[in-house]
Amino acid sequence: MSIGFGSDKTLASLARVLEGIDLPADWIGIRGVRESITRRMMRDGHPEDNMRSLDQGAMVEVLAHGQFGYAATNRLTPEALRAAAVAAYQQAVAASALRLHSFSVEARPPVVGQYYSPQQQPLDGLSPAELCELLSKICRELKVSEQIMQTNATAIANQTESWFVSSNGSEVYQQLALLETHFSATAQSGSVVQTRTNNGYLAHSYQGGWELFPQAALWEQIDRVAHQALELLTAEECPTETSTLVLAPDQMMLQIHESVGHPLELDRILGDERNYAGGSFVKPTDFGQLAYGSPLMNITFDPTVAGEFASYAYDDTGAPATRQHLIRQGRLERGLGSLESQARLGVEGVACARASSWNRPAIDRMANINLEPGETSLADLIGSIERGVFMETNRSWSIDDQRYKFQFGCEYGHLIENGELTRPVRNPNYRATTPDFWHSLVQVGDRNTWEMYGTPYCGKGEPNQVIRVGHAAPVCAFENVEVFGGAQ
Repeated sequence: MSIGFGSDKTLASLARVLEGIDLPADWIGIRGVRESITRRMMRDGHPEDNMRSLDQGAMVEVLAHGQFGYAATNRLTPEALRAAAVAAYQQAVAASALRLHSFSVEARPPVVGQYYSPQQQPLDGLSPAELCELLSKICRELKVSEQIMQTNATAIANQTESWFVSSNGSEVYQQLALLETHFSATAQSGSVVQTRTNNGYLAHSYQGGWELFPQAALWEQIDRVAHQALELLTAEECPTETSTLVLAPDQMMLQIHESVGHPLELDRILGDERNYAGGSFVKPTDFGQLAYGSPLMNITFDPTVAGEFASYAYDDTGAPATRQHLIRQGRLERGLGSLESQARLGVEGVACARASSWNRPAIDRMANINLEPGETSLADLIGSIERGVFMETNRSWSIDDQRYKFQFGCEYGHLIENGELTRPVRNPNYRATTPDFWHSLVQVGDRNTWEMYGTPYCGKGEPNQVIRVGHAAPVCAFENVEVFGGAQ
């Protein structure tokens, strides 16, 4: 008999399977996942990708001889789950001879709890026809000129449930409602081609329902994106100079992700990720010591923010997730690492062991990594700058595998002259090294400038795992940064 995922008895059913597993293991856990996705994409008002999918299965994790073993199955029967447990146990025993650390059940604390995404209008509340018509209308509204050569609109709704039980008494149910939206306009004049998006590809990724998308401000944003794409056709190139750089929150998202989030992942520092994603310039002895940036820099790991894309109550190993400072007043306090990585490295981490699906083991991942707001209004921040460049929305990025030297390009920029935003500039780019850049942080915007974004495309691990992360930040100003224009 198959175990019915989605009923109010799923946790009890998995617990009964667990009781029937007879293995000399120190600990056994079962994590069941069911993920339902609806994706609609339009280009120039024509359907490009219409898809619905349902994926479900379970991962069985076993601790034996100080080593974890894993086995997954999409056959949701007691017999298949017991067979997976046997395979995971055999893997743990075989691997224990080569283990790097001997783990105990302290790496899997017993927990009982639930988590639900905030949601007002259910993600199945729009029919396929209604959603396609909305996206088609967005494409039509973006076409404000014959110079708009291409328009795009996308909406992806994801409903994910997970059930976690363990031999030491854990019972956790989490239900995520995830909405990712995007639209863009590409304009052309001769050889000049410029694209403007609503804050980056799928940057509007949040937890919630349809109340997040077809709202009154949507049509104002569409008009702004279309006209800024046209504006860039005649804008001058970004100047090449060392200047004060002001970044909007939609570019701060990637700045935080690449130059703070990834360098602080403990598995990169341990070397686990070096083969695929790279290492980190951060050393184990830096925790508690390193002045990562200016005293204005306060970075938190915060999976408790309502509606942010990677909020949750427990990670995929059952560790309770709480708000923690990673960097406080510029000083590095802790890293992004699971209980296993914390034990191996001997430093503090957070509840961030996450898996991309039921068929992957949990590894060290970012969740919501946010820059906390300061006290400076946007008007005061801009008004204090004699010469600078204000950049919005990431367009390209390049950073070395130690997360040290980087170069980022943005979609849209404005010169700042004598305390005012003046002429728009196209192809704005900047480059620096991570420590120098964060030490050059001189102004942090207040709560009114703080905005929240996310992305479903953080890749890592072998076999690869693409996972969702959230980032929020205020407008920030950095002194003496190399800015430059680029080729068309």
